[in-house]
Amino acid sequence: MAERPEAMDTSELLKELRIDRGAPRRSRSRGRLIGTLVTVVVLVAGGLLWFAARPVPLSVQVAVARDAGQGSGPVLDASGYVTARRQATVSAKITGKVTEVLIEEGQQVKEGDVLARLDDTEAKAQLSLSQAQLTAARSQLAELRALLVQAERDYDRQQELLRRELVAEQSMDAARAQRDMVRARLGNLEEQVRVAQESVAVARVQVDNTEIRAPFSGVVVAKSAQPGEMISPISAGGGFTRTGIGTIVDMDSLEIQVDVNESFINRVAPGQPVEAVLNAYPDWKIPGEVIAIIPSADRNKATVKVRVALRQKDRRILPDMGVRVSFLSAPSAARTPPPGAAGVLVPAAAVRVEGKAGVVFVVADDKVQRRAVTLGQSVGPDRQVLSGLSAGERVVLSPPASLGDGTVVKLAAGS
Repeated sequence: MAERPEAMDTSELLKELRIDRGAPRRSRSRGRLIGTLVTVVVLVAGGLLWFAARPVPLSVQVAVARDAGQGSGPVLDASGYVTARRQATVSAKITGKVTEVLIEEGQQVKEGDVLARLDDTEAKAQLSLSQAQLTAARSQLAELRALLVQAERDYDRQQELLRRELVAEQSMDAARAQRDMVRARLGNLEEQVRVAQESVAVARVQVDNTEIRAPFSGVVVAKSAQPGEMISPISAGGGFTRTGIGTIVDMDSLEIQVDVNESFINRVAPGQPVEAVLNAYPDWKIPGEVIAIIPSADRNKATVKVRVALRQKDRRILPDMGVRVSFLSAPSAARTPPPGAAGVLVPAAAVRVEGKAGVVFVVADDKVQRRAVTLGQSVGPDRQVLSGLSAGERVVLSPPASLGDGTVVKLAAGS
């Protein structure tokens, strides 16, 4: 039986209407991949745009605001050592054997105190001999003086007899010669007596030289000799002869010597106040003052030596201690704020004057804050800020015109 045309057309139509489920799946996967790539491209482009548009930190120099009542701050820091201007290794004037040493390390001595004694046997014997020679010379001098008195009388008598023509002129000549001879011997003997007196004085000095005395008051920091050793004022050339009894330091002469880099020596001047801090006592600030700048530079270290006086004396300060010195601004009426001054001090270069008011840029969290302040008087290179700023805050020095509120900054080297 033959099929009808209408049934065949319906079957073909149904085949055409069947849904192919594989094609949509491939289309959706391709769409997702394209969307992901577009997202990545957008994110990378956004990151590049942000990186290109990010703010570049501005390099600035800063200074710290300080209390107006504290005066000027340090202008230079340097290190050095405590030294003694009066320090001596005490020795003897003569060579001799030590018989007694009367000092110990740490002992206080006064000027003229006996530190040690040498064997004085020979010196005392020489003194006794000189004194005996002086006694003998004085005895002869007394005898000659008596003879001179007698010779003067004989001469006067012969002169009277010659006037009366009772004796010959020859007797008068003999009496005159006798008198002149005794006078000459007397003058010679008087010189011998003076020589003997000088000999006694020299012998006494030799005896005194056997006692070694302190040249000045101070503290014994070293004991160098013991009884029984030989001591000499000069080196013995490799032997066992000592050249000193001990070392004495005058603690009142302690000062500080600092090596200052020659690039910064222009910041130091005689009379400039300083603050010294010993390495052994970091919390103790010792006031001082520059004594002098040694007019000579060390070419190897490129430094200049500076002497600093200590205004405070203390037993804790010892020679050769390490010390850190802060050189302060030189005091003057132009640099010192009035008593009871309020506010803070900042370098004048940190203040931007706008009419009667002032503006400073305070650094906080790597950004600057533009802050209006009330200005006071000028104090040397500084400017007094009465309000709007607190001690300890950091302000930008010489703020550029491009600097504004919220500008990102970084501190320049040395700030």
